[in-house]
Amino acid sequence: MIDRCYIEITNVCNLSCDFCPKHNRAERRMTAQEFDLVTDRLRGRAIFLYFHLMGEPMLHPLLPDFIRMAREKGFNTVLTSNGTLPVKAMRLLSSLPHKVQLSLHSHESNGKGILADYIDKVMQFAIPAAEQGTCVVLRLWNQGGRESENEQVMQLLEKYVQKPWRERPDGYRLCDNLYLEFDRKFEWPVVQQPPSSSPEGERNEVFCKALHKQIGVLSDGSLVPCCMDHNGDIRLGNLFTQSLDEILNSPRAKAMVEGFRHHKATELLCRNCESGNVRNSFRGKPKS
Repeated sequence: MIDRCYIEITNVCNLSCDFCPKHNRAERRMTAQEFDLVTDRLRGRAIFLYFHLMGEPMLHPLLPDFIRMAREKGFNTVLTSNGTLPVKAMRLLSSLPHKVQLSLHSHESNGKGILADYIDKVMQFAIPAAEQGTCVVLRLWNQGGRESENEQVMQLLEKYVQKPWRERPDGYRLCDNLYLEFDRKFEWPVVQQPPSSSPEGERNEVFCKALHKQIGVLSDGSLVPCCMDHNGDIRLGNLFTQSLDEILNSPRAKAMVEGFRHHKATELLCRNCESGNVRNSFRGKPKS
């Protein structure tokens, strides 16, 4: 059973964050028929369905319908958003996912608008969503990057949820079902030769659960090994035309899994991924 599948219902975003690697694929969003087909082929094979990879899922007009559809098929649904689309967010209150992750660090990264107004719009959605039982995580994943707004963010949040907050290893529990989470700035892998400064014997030493515990599906149906493959550099097949088993049993996919078993990366993108590097594999967390 695959723990999580990242499904990109649209690869279009309304922001241009400096921590995001962007992509050079044609702009696209899944149709209702395509989403139905993909989720049918994933039904019973994945536990969590993450509405995220590239793009802002709240831009898709059918997002509430997709969440309901996925829930009816037995998926635990998780939504990741930049939280800048309050009107579209409020539509979700009648069809909430299992979990919502709002990336508050996107505000400073773009430098647009007034922070207090942004936090107000976020909390107008976050508080009622948490009250309805959805786990809401407010993320500040910017340590080591732009983080000058973090103290101000915390001061603004206190206007909506007064302290004391319960401390956690990665942040705070503000109230029932509402959390503030900190982490380091995420570094995306790119397809290039590993740095020459890396010892030759260590370059391919990886430990990764891609294709075993996680997969990604791009907006055109392409199946990629994980959420890190933002540009579709490792397209293993297409769920619009193939079954999941057919793709996972392809020579390229099987070679990847066998390589990971021996701490080796068969793909160049994987060799440059800090999350899979043995020396870093237990630091931080995957983008989820």
